[in-house]
This record gives sequence, structure tokens and C-alpha cells, in this order.
Amino acid sequence: MKFGTTFTAWVLRQQRDHPGARGELSTLLTHVALAARTIAFQVATASLAGHTGQAGTSNVQGEEQAKLDVIADQLFCEAMSHSGLVCTLVSEEREEPSWVTGEGEKARYTVFYDPLDGSSNIDVNVTVGTIFGIYRHRATGRRAEELLRPGVEQVAAGYVMYGASTILVLAAGDSGVQGFTLAPGVGEFFLTHADMTMPERGKTYSVNESRTPHWDEKTKSLVRDFRDGQVEGSERSARYVGSLIADFHRTLLKGGIFMYPGETEKPQGKLRLMYEANPLAFVAERAGGAAHDGRDRILTKSAKTLHERTPLYIGSKADVESARKALV
Repeated sequence: MKFGTTFTAWVLRQQRDHPGARGELSTLLTHVALAARTIAFQVATASLAGHTGQAGTSNVQGEEQAKLDVIADQLFCEAMSHSGLVCTLVSEEREEPSWVTGEGEKARYTVFYDPLDGSSNIDVNVTVGTIFGIYRHRATGRRAEELLRPGVEQVAAGYVMYGASTILVLAAGDSGVQGFTLAPGVGEFFLTHADMTMPERGKTYSVNESRTPHWDEKTKSLVRDFRDGQVEGSERSARYVGSLIADFHRTLLKGGIFMYPGETEKPQGKLRLMYEANPLAFVAERAGGAAHDGRDRILTKSAKTLHERTPLYIGSKADVESARKALV
């Protein structure tokens, strides 16, 4: 096994290269890595510990929670709270923001997160992940509306993918997109995917085509064009895992487009803007890709509620632009 730059060393190097940095974001990112390691362990041992299956509770969207949803949410929340740098946490699993008391009350950051995206796949051993977006805190009180800001204001965002290996992908400041792989026996993330760049156009498209009857005609036509090789005259292969993290990670590495359209009866789609679409859009753009809702750039959208949903077209810049033109 060959080891290189650790996650902590990389973070500290970024701090050193930015005169005036106070080290707070660096410390917070190490707590993100801590949360990732603890959740990775819980995912890997879920069957052995009896943590598969449903918890018997529902989240704010009315979706049934898996046992690991609850566990991952608690672990991520604790790691962020104990950093002393986060004053507010917004989770998919909690209806209201969590306001950190004590030292965190004067902290400088707000974190939006989905603690375990794709948790319905746990019982069949399919890839799941954690998504997070970090903002500088600007709220003057404890009003949820004050937390709603466009994704372009994120200071860092990324995801952790728990699959054949555990990979932490991070976009922070002006440092591009970096991928770190967890060495389980060592308990440390190492830089394995430096300066990740998304191809301008890809050879795959990713969408749940079983939802075709629920789409409008423009969406049906768009997906058909990708399938039949009518987009820029290139044939495409369908690749759909059904886990947002897995589908996006493949798209980041190989190019192409991931689509989760709105539907005629649900025009806002299913994915959440603040803690799913915004962080992944931040990563995609920093890697040279793009993300739209079919009309507008994801990172400039202004949410009206914490759990607002959005359609999502994300991936290679040319493919996302082809989709946008077809839908307007």
C-alpha cells in the first residue's frame, strides 16, 4: 500500500497558502472527515450490528427513515457541534434547524447536510453517501429564513461516498476539487484524486426512465434524444444506480449527465436544493461542469424553505447546456 498526502496535511497546506486564514475552516473540515470515518464504520458493520431495516419513524418529508439515517444524522451533528465552529445545522432528517448552544452560539459557520443519501440501498449493499454544504453564518437571530442563501455563497461543499471504498470529495475555496480515499486499517484519508476535472461531454446519461409516463413532452423528448444518440450526434449508454452519490460520482469522473426532472404532478421534483443539489452543483462547477434545474443555474436559486425541492440536471458542461436548451 502506498500512502501520500493525508487529508489533514492537505487542509493545513491550503491554510498556509492563504495568508490571513484563521484556521477555523481547516479545523471544521477535519471534523467533516471525522464524521465520515465514523459513519463509514457504521455503514460497513450495519448488518453485524443489527442496524439494517427501518427505524419506524419518518423525516420531515414524510419518508420512512432507515435505522442508519438516524445514526448517521446523530454522528454528523455531534462531529459538527463538537468542533465549536458551527452555530447552526440543517439536516434532511430534521424539520427545524439545530441551533448549537454554548461555544457554538458565537461560531462562524452554518452547515446543511444529508447524513445518509440513498439509505434505502443499505439493505442491498449498494453505495450510499453523505452530502454537505458549508456557509459563513450571517443570521442575526434564530429564524430559519435567515439561513436560506444561494449555493454560490458556500465556502466549501462536498460528499462522502461509502462504497467499495470510502471516498471524500471536497471543493473548498479556490482549490478545485480533490478526492481522498480512506485507508481503513490506518483510519486516515489520503489524497488519491487530485484536481478532479469533469470531461466537457460524456458518453452516458443517468435518469430513472421508469418515470417517463410522469414527465412532460419536452422532458420525454430530451431523454429520448440522449438515448438515441441525437445529442451532438453521439450515442450514449444508460447508467443508473439509483443512488444520487454513486450516479454523480461516476459522472464527475467519466462525464455525462445525471437528470432528476420534475414531473407533471410534482414540477419541483424530489431532490432538495439546500443540502443535495447545492453542494453537488458547487462541486460540479469547480470541476468544470454545470448544474441547472432545466432553466436556471442551481447555485443562483433562492430557496424559500429549508427543505425546498428542485429538478436537477448536473454533469458535463456541454451536456447540461444541451439539456437546458431542449427544455426552455
